[in-house]
This record gives sequence, C-alpha cells and structure tokens, in this order.
Amino acid sequence: MVISGFLAGAVGAGLLRRLPRGADVCWLWCAVPTAVLWFVAWALASPPWLPVPLLLAWLGVLLTATDLRHRRLPDALTLPAYPVIGVALWWCGADLWRALAGCLLFGGFHLLVRLLAPAAMGGGDVKLAGPLGAVLASASWFALPVAAVLASLVTLVLSLWWPDHTVPHGPGLLAGTWALTVSGG
Repeated sequence: MVISGFLAGAVGAGLLRRLPRGADVCWLWCAVPTAVLWFVAWALASPPWLPVPLLLAWLGVLLTATDLRHRRLPDALTLPAYPVIGVALWWCGADLWRALAGCLLFGGFHLLVRLLAPAAMGGGDVKLAGPLGAVLASASWFALPVAAVLASLVTLVLSLWWPDHTVPHGPGLLAGTWALTVSGG
C-alpha cells in the first residue's frame, strides 16, 4: 500500500503541473504524504470503506500542496471531486441520499460563510466543502460539525505558523475530513 500511495502521489504531482493554470509542486510533497496516509487508511479503514479514505487522501494531498504553495484550490480538481466521490461512496455502499444531504449542508454552510464574510473564505473552499460533506455525512452526521471545528483549528495553527495574513482553509477542511472518515465507514 505504501508503494501504491507513493506512486499515486508522484503521478498526482505530474497531474498538477499539467493543469490549465499549473501548480508547481515538488513531487515528493505529494508522494510521501500520500504513501503515509494510504498506509494509515489501509491499517484503520474497514475493507468495504477503504476506497473512500484512499481517494480522499490522494485528492487531499494534491489540493493541500496546491493551496499551501499557490493559495488556490483548482477547479480542475474540486469540481470533478463531486462525481468521483459520489461513485466511490456508491461503490462502498453508502446511503447516497444521506451523502447528498451532507453535501448540501456542509457546502451550504461554507457558502453562507463566504457570502457573509468574503475575505474569510475562498471560492475553492466552498466548492471543496460539498464533496467533503458527502463523505462526512456518509461516515456520521456528527462528523459534519466536528469537521468544521477541526478545520478551523488546523487553519488557526497555520495562521500562527504562516508569516503573512492569508491562510489557506482547504488544508484544514481536508485534514479534518480525512481524520474523521479514515475509520468511520
């Protein structure tokens, strides 16, 4: 699983460079974290649920690397996440109505924050929140508010660490969602 994750991360870094606006991210930044997260998912996730945390880890590493480096979440990754995560949830036998409700709730909450305080959250975060909400609701209803809190905590830690005042929220969303879903299927 480690080798597969490493290769998936390296291929993902190549994919990032080929995006329309491109994302220059060191391939090791994608390969090593993906390998580690895939190993942890393999160790913790139940076999029927395993494709979801593997997909989320791969997508999460690519988006986190891009958001940290370029302060954006590319549409070329966030928008296809809707059908791809939907298929993964269907494959794992998740309740798709529940996933849709989670998508609308979590995505709607982030859209509301964006509308009320545009400087607080980027459009990419709003687009990303939908598929993450689908995964979270499939794992547990309780995971939705907990993920929002975890995302805020990760973003707060990044704001203390980051030298400037713009802090990406995508890494927090992705880290919180992956942590809650790796064993929640």
